[in-house]
Amino acid sequence: GGAPSRTLMQRAGKAAARQIIGRFGDRLYPGVTVFAGPGNNGGDGWVVAGELARAGVPVHVPHIGGPKTPEAIAEREDALKSIEPTGETFFSRLVVDALLGTGFRGAPRSELAAAIATINQLRASGYAVASLDVPSGLDATTGEHGECVHADVTLSFGALKRGTLLARDCCGEIVVIDIGLDEASPRVDESLPLLVDQRWVAERMPSIRFDAHKGQRKHLAIVGGGSGMGGAAVLAARAALRSGIGLVRAVVAASNTNVVLLGAPAALVSEWPDDRVEIKRDIGEWADAIVLGPGMGRSREAEKLMRLVIEASRQPLLLDADALNLFENDVSSLRGLLAGRQCLVTPHPAEFARLAGTDVKTVLAERFDIGTSLAADLGATVLLKGAPTIIFSPTGERLVSPRGTAALGTGGTGDILAGIAGTLLAQAGDPVSAGGCAAWAHGKAAELCAYVRGTTLEDVLYALPRVWNEKEPPLDPPVIARLPAAAQ
Repeated sequence: GGAPSRTLMQRAGKAAARQIIGRFGDRLYPGVTVFAGPGNNGGDGWVVAGELARAGVPVHVPHIGGPKTPEAIAEREDALKSIEPTGETFFSRLVVDALLGTGFRGAPRSELAAAIATINQLRASGYAVASLDVPSGLDATTGEHGECVHADVTLSFGALKRGTLLARDCCGEIVVIDIGLDEASPRVDESLPLLVDQRWVAERMPSIRFDAHKGQRKHLAIVGGGSGMGGAAVLAARAALRSGIGLVRAVVAASNTNVVLLGAPAALVSEWPDDRVEIKRDIGEWADAIVLGPGMGRSREAEKLMRLVIEASRQPLLLDADALNLFENDVSSLRGLLAGRQCLVTPHPAEFARLAGTDVKTVLAERFDIGTSLAADLGATVLLKGAPTIIFSPTGERLVSPRGTAALGTGGTGDILAGIAGTLLAQAGDPVSAGGCAAWAHGKAAELCAYVRGTTLEDVLYALPRVWNEKEPPLDPPVIARLPAAAQ
């Protein structure tokens, strides 16, 4: 049996109050306004109100109906022993949103809708807003919302909620607090993929010894760069070099060899091979991993080459962009070609839809689950790009990387991801680790650029060494995860 819900409510409220005091110390006086709703989220709010009052903070709880659950009623009674009545003239610079929690669906009604509108008006006039568990009005599962609170920080209890990952712009910074949930507790979030964070990445990143030479740092072949699209191969090669590869070879259409020599002078360059002998020599016997597809195009020559490269090599393989479009609606022939080798496929939602024979709307609506069957069918790891990025292993493991900003919503970012993941695939040979680490690093690099408008892929590439080498400060218990506010 899990912890009783009132015990969890008290743990959640006390931990949230500590976070609020620690973060908003400069705003606690002249006071804090706590908007407490009728359910258990409101109960959490009453615990916060009581804790703040006992810490000497003036607290005002506007009347919005009243608590309806036994636990929330009990916490209200308890808190009122400590809260000094403030009357109607109350000044505050901080709002705690405890109106609606994870059980909420649909549109807020009457006084709750009015309270949400009030909170957003207060925030617009300079108040800070801390939401408990989820911003009120946000569906914790789907992320759908009409009128919902826009928070500066969301204090999420026990687990990240799917909805907050899909509506990051409403949540501000997300801080996940351990409140001792276990499987039998009443408020465990429905199964979410495992979160990729700095610790997960650090445990899986291949180390580079002090005396490592370029052979030990591995070789990556990038096959792509069809007519007019040499830049894709350049971006992938530069990302590989900024992720620690020993040697990278860009295998591109003859018209693009100079483009690559100029854009990535540290890369080796080969023209698209004509036959299996050349493929074997320049790719099959040379590379530790292969990235296939960036900027390939859909010409018959490109399609023939892609099939030949897959058939004539056995190394771990990353398939991106046109390499996936080649197998539109044809999972079975791709599975046959892969024949059980280590493989990572990295579709965006439209490429996923084409490959799996579905539509983009379905992919987006079911993004946390939809890749499970495709990964099993292919026998390959599937990285579904997006915000957030979800990684599915052929054995059913699921990972989520929520890092990144809309700066990545521009042509060429997929090529950078391919170069990062290809490097890690070459060095570790494991598509799941390569996909998870690459998605995290790619997103973190965008976050380090600080801005969305005006950030270019050049900036993202320049940020990569910082991603690999600068550590985020450790989390202080009971915080178990922290996501920065979405860059606007």
